[in-house]
Amino acid sequence: MHFNILTIFPEMFPGTLSGGVVGRALDKGIWSYTTTDIRDFAINNYGSVDDEQFGGGAGMVMRPDVLGSAIDSVKNKGKIIYFSPRGKVLNQKLVHEYLKNDTITLLCGRYEGIDQRVIDEYDIEEVSIGDYVLSGGEIAAQVFIDSMVRLMDNVVGGGTETTENESFEIGGLEWPLYTRPSVWRGHQVPEVLLSGHHGNIERWRKQQSDDITKKRRPDLIKEN
Repeated sequence: MHFNILTIFPEMFPGTLSGGVVGRALDKGIWSYTTTDIRDFAINNYGSVDDEQFGGGAGMVMRPDVLGSAIDSVKNKGKIIYFSPRGKVLNQKLVHEYLKNDTITLLCGRYEGIDQRVIDEYDIEEVSIGDYVLSGGEIAAQVFIDSMVRLMDNVVGGGTETTENESFEIGGLEWPLYTRPSVWRGHQVPEVLLSGHHGNIERWRKQQSDDITKKRRPDLIKEN
């Protein structure tokens, strides 16, 4: 999969995406990216890409002529996504849907946001990574890419079984995890996990997952 990233801070990439399993997948060519510096299409020698809002109000807005030129410079755009607090909230189901694309263009906004006409002109899909506000879309883009790449074949060690047993993939939150030593500072690993009885272990994990989900994220139960 290829990601086109439009940003005024191209130096922020690959950023965190250069490390761990996602970084190794990048080195192997399992996924790729290119950055387009929006300032290359600025309206003046000062690199201006924003202007005051029509109708007044605090904060600057990224200009449609600048963004339009930047988007047009990308030959294979695929699906275009703009990160915005008013977008649909990213979840595991959406991640799987986006994985069906070969190419995705990510528009990283700054300031107060972007001119609505750009969203309308290119039929851009707005996506939010949570109910809070960031300084810009670059961090959101890295979250978005990471969530997708780790589900690609040959990225996470252990194959699909590893990702299939994670939170949200199992219809709720993941059960408690334990490893060696079996006793640490007086805390004992639950006996069922040491029993070797796979049926009992699976039942325990399912019960733990259900209990944690009901307590912490009951909304996930309603969705499923």
